[in-house]
Parts: sequence; structure tokens; C-alpha cells
Amino acid sequence: MKSNKHSISTLLCLAIALLTAVTAGTGLLLRGDNSFETITSVRGEEYQMAATGVYVYNALRVVAEGIGWDVFTLVFAVPALLIVLPFLHRGSLRGQLFAIGILAYLFYQYLMYAMAWAFGPLFLLFILIYSLSLVAIVLIISTIDITTLDQRFSAKFPRRGMSALCFVLAAFLILMWLQRILTALDGNIEGILLGQTTLVVQALDLGLIVPLAIFTGVSALRGRPIGYLLCSTVVVKAVAMAIAICAMLFSAWAYEGTLEIAPLLLFAAAAGVSFWLGVRMYRSILPQ
Repeated sequence: MKSNKHSISTLLCLAIALLTAVTAGTGLLLRGDNSFETITSVRGEEYQMAATGVYVYNALRVVAEGIGWDVFTLVFAVPALLIVLPFLHRGSLRGQLFAIGILAYLFYQYLMYAMAWAFGPLFLLFILIYSLSLVAIVLIISTIDITTLDQRFSAKFPRRGMSALCFVLAAFLILMWLQRILTALDGNIEGILLGQTTLVVQALDLGLIVPLAIFTGVSALRGRPIGYLLCSTVVVKAVAMAIAICAMLFSAWAYEGTLEIAPLLLFAAAAGVSFWLGVRMYRSILPQ
């Protein structure tokens, strides 16, 4: 039974990788010529809207950031998912946990795209990728005996380090996004909504990422089996997200001519710390 599930999850991840490659590649190749129109939203916010390409009708800043995401996804996330397929097929615990982390990254990215971006030709692909990613995550988890998962790791598993990372991440997102939300509620929406009707990214981060990070941190500190599962997958997503945001900032720099140094250094440091914890974590998995 498990062997069949391994085969199905492997084929599903292959399909997700191919769909993602097509979607991200289309976003890069057909992104338009950077022409834009200056628009005033119904709320009175003035912003530059992309006038050409598959990301037309989005704010130019959003398109610039999206190109960075697409580059990382195509160059790193898709190859990583393809490389892990043989390990996933064999039922390797390392392969399963790593695959879940990449799938979690893809689920979040394309859920955000589907919810936040202006309706366009890639809309159905966004939905297909995030929904299939969620199905694959559930399928892979169903093949793991979570109740005894803590016995698959040695004492070198960095419980305290991962807990600290989770709590810092949650606190950072809360402080960063509450400041932006309160600013917008005070009536100063210039450069915040960028033509959107609400703050989708902030809703996803505060409603999904923050509770998950806190629960993961608490579970890891208490040594619960679920904590081992969440830490081992969250750390992969954390590395992917941090590097993708760095790529996003560089892409925005290419479009706008201004590099945001503080966020770049912060997320680069987050990527480095997450990668270090991830290496320690995966090395602590005991042989089967």
C-alpha cells in the first residue's frame, strides 16, 4: 500500500514540477516590455500598472517582485523537486520531508498569486499548482508514521535552534505587517495597496505562517513527534522563501533602480540561518 502511495506521490510531484516550470517560464518569457500606465485606484492611490505581458493589470512593483519569484522557482525550486523524486519513490524519509518543504513553498507562492494578482491567462495554472501541491503534501504525510517520528532522529536534532527561528519569524511578521496594516487603516495607503482591494500577503502570513511557526516552535521545544515533521519541512520552506524574497528584491531593484538594503540583509541572514539549521536537521536523521 505504501509502495503505491510512494509511486503516486512521485508522479504527482513530477506533474507539479512540470506545471510549475511552464508557469514560471511563461511569466519570465512573456512578462511584457515594462511599459506601464499611471493609474488612480478607487481609493485615490496613484500607482504604475503594467500595460503588457501575462502579468498585465498588476502594479509594476508587483510584477517586478513576481519576476524575482519566478526566477528562483524556475532555477532552484523546480530542479530541487525533480532531484528529490527518486528518493521520494524509494520512501526515503529525507526525501519525503524535503519534498514536503518544496511543495509547501509552491503551495504558498501560487496561492498568493491566485489570490493577489490581477486575473490573467495563468490564473488556472496558479490554482492547479497550489491545489495539487496541497494534495501531494497530504499524500506524502499519510505515508509517514508521525507517532514514532521522533525515534528517527538523533539527539543532534536542533530543537532549540529551530524553535528560536520559528518564534523570531512569527514575531517579525507580526511586527512588520501590523505596522503596515495600521498605516493603511490610518488612511495612508500610498505604496501599500498598489491598486489591490485588500492586503492578501499580510492576510496569508498572519493567518497561516504565523500560527504554523508558533505551533512548530512549541512542538519542537516539547519534543513532540509532530514537531520533527514540521521543523524538517518548515526549514526547507524557510530557506526557499528567504532566497526567493532576496531574488524579488533584486528584481525590483532592476525595475525601479533602488535596492532595499535592510530587507535584503535580513532575509539573506534568515536564509543562511535556516540553511545551517536544515543541514544539522537532515544530518540528524537516522539510517533506515
